[in-house]
Amino acid sequence: MKRIGAGLLVALALLVLILVGNTLRKGSRQERPEPAEPIPLDAEAAARRLGQAVQFRTISYQDPGRLDPEAFVGLREFLVRAFPRVHAELQREVIDGHSLLYTWAGHNAALPPLVLMAHMDVVPVDPDSEARWTVPPFAGTVRDGFIWGRGTLDDKGGLLAILEAVDLLLRQGHRPRRTVYLAFGHDEEQLGTGARAMAQLVGSRGPRPAFVLDEGLAITEGIMPGMSRPVAVVGMAEKGYATVELIARAEGGHSSMPPTQTAVGILAQALVRLEAHPMPAEVSGLTQEMFEYVGPEMAFPFRLVFANLWLLRPLVRRILLAKPSTAALIRTTTAPTQLAGSEKENVLPTSARAVVNFRIRPGDTVQDVLNHVRRVVDDARVEVRLLRPGIEPVRPSPTEAPAFRLVQRAVRQVLPEAVVAPSLMVGATDSRAYTGLTEHIYRFRPVRYRPPDLARPHGVDERVSIDDHARCIRFFVQLLRGSDAL
Repeated sequence: MKRIGAGLLVALALLVLILVGNTLRKGSRQERPEPAEPIPLDAEAAARRLGQAVQFRTISYQDPGRLDPEAFVGLREFLVRAFPRVHAELQREVIDGHSLLYTWAGHNAALPPLVLMAHMDVVPVDPDSEARWTVPPFAGTVRDGFIWGRGTLDDKGGLLAILEAVDLLLRQGHRPRRTVYLAFGHDEEQLGTGARAMAQLVGSRGPRPAFVLDEGLAITEGIMPGMSRPVAVVGMAEKGYATVELIARAEGGHSSMPPTQTAVGILAQALVRLEAHPMPAEVSGLTQEMFEYVGPEMAFPFRLVFANLWLLRPLVRRILLAKPSTAALIRTTTAPTQLAGSEKENVLPTSARAVVNFRIRPGDTVQDVLNHVRRVVDDARVEVRLLRPGIEPVRPSPTEAPAFRLVQRAVRQVLPEAVVAPSLMVGATDSRAYTGLTEHIYRFRPVRYRPPDLARPHGVDERVSIDDHARCIRFFVQLLRGSDAL
């Protein structure tokens, strides 16, 4: 027994040495740029301009026919008034009805260009929620250190920040070494056609882009387990998208004589099974790479865990699954969103319908989702079909690339304490349109998000702080300056 006990102690000591050794070998992967030159900026004036842009109700509805052309024309005319220098020195084209493509010609037209993206459209405001807003959602009010209103985060804030940065550089006499495209879509919230039309045009005009930067992820605080510093997560890939319709059928009739199970009961049972049996979660790919960047900056216990995924992967998976915001990084998510049954309270429906939305992680496919739903529901009384063609996940962009290091440096120049890491974008952006033109596509805005802020985009009290908006402008200035050395 003593020999066995001694052997176990030796094995445990060796395991501890291996774990600690692996941890100590994992060095920092953060860029350490030279301090940035001060950037003269009137943050209050920039905030007022964003507030004015919010006032144009450039709303994308589910029905594209409801689009208000006057709102987009009004915003377009406002941008001319707000940024006359940009419109005098850059070429602007109106594409696909209302999208805007600006071309800032570089010194060397043979170099691969940059594409900076944003979108002008916003989601509607639920009329039932308007009373809960601190200020009216389209007033564009600047108050208490914030710009309030629909689009401040998604994504008029990004659009205005790009134009502010270009205007500032033009005032300094800067001309880029390579051509820069500013591509502002008008129907991103509909997964529409504006971005595709602009991407086709960019692709037809010369070298393929060096990289594309769109909206997406942000600077998180209090969200990443084990991190006290802000973490700037850059979207390197996007989840796919599939909406599945379930239709349960049964005999109809009067509610006074119901059968053992109605169509609604059959459907409810199917939904319960789907929520109880989600698709598998895996700590791999981009999520694992994210922790290779963040892990070395954590406190030692967390650093040890993330440096030794070969042994502690199940523990990490359990930690990430504990929060919806991190669980979405490691699995294809299941979200029932719509239900319909009888049109009258005392009538048994002959059919009941549910819609379930899936966001598909790289590694899974639309067909995998459909197969999973049919296998889990496993009920001949329930029809399962795609509501519309799904969208496959976008493959990850490489992190070992000069373009990604440029983004890293620009972030740390405007927020030196931030840890910059690649991550997975759980939503969809217009940048998908460029996947055939370049493998270097990033999705990021340097806006701080704390846990209560996660519901603000598309939600009540959407807002961005004046400081965050100013940081976005400075970030784009540093990015554009740095791109000359790319």
